[in-house]
Amino acid sequence: MKPLTPKRLARTCAVLSLLLFGAMVLSLRLGAVPVSFADLTVGLGKSLVGAGDQAPSDYRMIIREIRLPRVLLGILVGASLSVAGAAFQALMRNPLGDPYVLGISSGAAVGALLSLIAYPDSSVATLLLAFVGAGATGAGVYFLGRRGGQLDSYTLVLAGIICASFLSAVVIFLMSTLSGPGFRGVAFWLMGDLSTPRPVAHGWFFLILGAAVAAIYTTAADLNLMLNGEQEALHLGVDVTRVKLVVYISAALLTGLAVSVAGAVGYVGILVPHIMRQFYGSDYRVLLPVTALGGAIAIVLADAVARSIVAPMELPVGAITAAAGAPVFLYLLRRRLL
Repeated sequence: MKPLTPKRLARTCAVLSLLLFGAMVLSLRLGAVPVSFADLTVGLGKSLVGAGDQAPSDYRMIIREIRLPRVLLGILVGASLSVAGAAFQALMRNPLGDPYVLGISSGAAVGALLSLIAYPDSSVATLLLAFVGAGATGAGVYFLGRRGGQLDSYTLVLAGIICASFLSAVVIFLMSTLSGPGFRGVAFWLMGDLSTPRPVAHGWFFLILGAAVAAIYTTAADLNLMLNGEQEALHLGVDVTRVKLVVYISAALLTGLAVSVAGAVGYVGILVPHIMRQFYGSDYRVLLPVTALGGAIAIVLADAVARSIVAPMELPVGAITAAAGAPVFLYLLRRRLL
């Protein structure tokens, strides 16, 4: 493992930021109505300098009012789920610790659905209930996954699958209370969708994302020690209880945040951290920021594919991430258990 230096971390994040910018440009261009690079440049440039009315109106609406909000939402969702996945993997010392696989996303979806039914116009209520659902499910899976005082990979995954199945039944029951055009919208949203008609305050959500990621990052050095076991970390002076509480609450908040605005986008939390470990190692001081950027890149590209592959129709972005992440999950499961 290469030693961590501020210069190395900054250089790594700069490269990934450039890749993210490229993914954003590609996503803004692709879709049912292709936008040339020249029209994209004119549309964004005129908008930034306050002369947006001089740009072609159709392209201005497509870029600024439809695609740009989706790209920003994709960055939010991808970073949230990826960091949450990496955090749960450290907390449970298991590479299979993905919010979707462990049923935590399903718990958040139940909370979000309850909010949509009871408080359809409140984004705050949706976020809070999604957070409660994610936290309660995560706690249940964690305790069900313990065997003989230790976390067991097979038991943990089985507990997550069982909880996800039960919560899926709850979701179906809640959806049966909906009728009319709202039913199809919620069903599509549950599969992972960035075209939500609900107003999203991107600034506030990015602020919550930054605060939760920063909280987890303060424990990065301790997480490195906890990867060898809680007892070893205790002997080295780590306040294990505090670290677990900070990481658990922050990861549940990130999961609830992503699900509340985009539904249950699957396998991002297992795919991105695994890929980033192959390139940058397991040092959480490096892994957390590169995972956030990698997750943002993955979702932005997945959404571009979802909007383009069967254009003018759209696929749920969760279908694209599941197609890419499921083989990785099977590989890790097989390597872990055999």
